[in-house]
Amino acid sequence: MPVGTQGTIKGMTSEDMQNLGCRILLGNTFHLANRPTCDLLRKCGGLHNLMQWNGNILTDSGGFQMVSLLKLAVITEDGVEFEDPKKAGSRMLLTPEKSIESQNDIGADIIMALDDVVSSTLEDRPRIEEATERTLRWIDRCIKAHSKPETQNLFGIVQGHLDTTEGGLREYSLKEMIKRNLPGYAIGGLSGGEAKNQFWRVVEQCTRPGTGLPANKPRYLMGVGYPLDMVVCVALGVDMFDCVYPCRTARFGTALVRNGQMRLTSSEYANDFRPLECKGTGPLKDYSRAALHTMVTKEPVAAQLITLHNLHFMLTLLTEMREAIKAGTFSDWVRQFLKDFFPSAGPAPCAVCPPRWVRDALQACSIPLDDLFDWNAAEELADMPKDADGKAAAAK
Repeated sequence: MPVGTQGTIKGMTSEDMQNLGCRILLGNTFHLANRPTCDLLRKCGGLHNLMQWNGNILTDSGGFQMVSLLKLAVITEDGVEFEDPKKAGSRMLLTPEKSIESQNDIGADIIMALDDVVSSTLEDRPRIEEATERTLRWIDRCIKAHSKPETQNLFGIVQGHLDTTEGGLREYSLKEMIKRNLPGYAIGGLSGGEAKNQFWRVVEQCTRPGTGLPANKPRYLMGVGYPLDMVVCVALGVDMFDCVYPCRTARFGTALVRNGQMRLTSSEYANDFRPLECKGTGPLKDYSRAALHTMVTKEPVAAQLITLHNLHFMLTLLTEMREAIKAGTFSDWVRQFLKDFFPSAGPAPCAVCPPRWVRDALQACSIPLDDLFDWNAAEELADMPKDADGKAAAAK
């Protein structure tokens, strides 16, 4: 889900998003309630009308701002009181009831419960336990406050930090949230700097057949949007993602490609007249890397173009995975994706290998990789490799 925090994807129109085949966007309740305000959205008939968007919308509850704006927030059992980061001295109390009321006014198709969010790197056990318990108390307040269940789907959020032990906080939150029998569920509290070996284990626990979130309802992994993370987590059983990364990185001149990322501000692309992706058929298929390099260093329109490309890349990636699952060829698709994404890695003997957490996670869902890569290699590659193709061209 591309992130349009305040009702717009930066640099994109609603028509652009529709032409890309996008079917759902994300907005943020906290920011929309501040600007343009829920009162205005109610008067104009909701966010769909304001945006002139005929697709679906999901709104975050505002809970994530407890982490991102922690220095400006005071958290109590009632809710969380924020100071507007752009208006010093102003205060806004966001309670579970107020969050749901605001989302009812915004008119999103999927609305998120307000949860008590703590950083995934926090080590304060009493605070972690408090947040896990409070999230369950708040979901019940959200359910009670929800006035439009027939038209808006309320998702609950599983918390529990990184505790994946038997009988631990994640298991407790998971079981309790499933008891609420909601239209869908989210996995929260991740993508905050935790180690990837912890990250994938939490996702696996929350999607595990038989004990994880119901397979017949949407399972949404919040705040995750790197290509490699999404591929692994789809394999584990996740259905939905959101992240600002594809659009934010585009504004800094970085394009997403099948073998990582291409930082078009780099001088290595100044005389590279190949298309952005040699096998690409996307919206920038007729633009050379050299042309885009010239633009990203000087022209504001480059941010719009690369955003268009990155969104097309991500939506295409998810479409391919969906089609491979339907065709029963998903395991083969994942293996080929990894070979393309890490072209410098290969079977033994090889000096490099993909991140080892990827192997561990995919072993948990029976996708074999030992024949593709040398997992005893001396060097472990980064999760988001730099385009090796561009380096080779620059060296010639």
